[in-house]
Amino acid sequence: MRYGEADRILHLYTPQRGRVSAIAKGVRRARSRFGGRLEPFFRLHVELHEGRGELLTVTGAQTIDGYARLRGDARGLDAAARACDAVGRLFETSEPHPGVFNLLCRKLSLLDEHAGTDGPGSTDGHGGALAFRLKLLLAAGLAPQLGACASCGEREHLVGFSGAAGGVVCGACEAGSFPLREDAHGFMVDALGRGLTEVPQASTPALGQVERAIAATLEHHAHVRLMPAVGHAG
Repeated sequence: MRYGEADRILHLYTPQRGRVSAIAKGVRRARSRFGGRLEPFFRLHVELHEGRGELLTVTGAQTIDGYARLRGDARGLDAAARACDAVGRLFETSEPHPGVFNLLCRKLSLLDEHAGTDGPGSTDGHGGALAFRLKLLLAAGLAPQLGACASCGEREHLVGFSGAAGGVVCGACEAGSFPLREDAHGFMVDALGRGLTEVPQASTPALGQVERAIAATLEHHAHVRLMPAVGHAG
């Protein structure tokens, strides 16, 4: 965010201190010593001065990875923005989550690696975005119950999803739930069990149900709403 005549306030996600805010003084001047490094989606080694207030001061910054290919791909940039927004909303405190930091770095690396591609398993597509969000739910301790009915424990006839119950539900417990296709259920199971490079295949209706399941889980258990996983062009 712009601040004053030449400064900028940054939101940083770190492995040891979680989400922190810092001011970069003079960064908007043409001859800023930080150059163009303090921009979105850079992975940096940042030196910070901690004063009396909550706002830290950036005193140095070295680029670890600028994801150059990603910056030339509009769809990839949009996916990166949505990934960072999801992390910022779900992990908004200073509590450290090194695994989430590494997961986000991996996501940005994959978006950079596949910039400009548009295959069915593309990591910047709907499936890739939802697989990433499911892993964030797991890291936050909010992964939905998928192996049995979240209400009664029944392992057969799992036909719906309930955010309030916290997972899939059987036919006898489906009141208040929404229908869940078999391939939507399978996508969630596979996405949680695979790496980010192995995006499961699923139909467009199934992915819509997966996104609804993620949203319902977050609204009921974390009181968080995320922006849609992909833009209209996705």
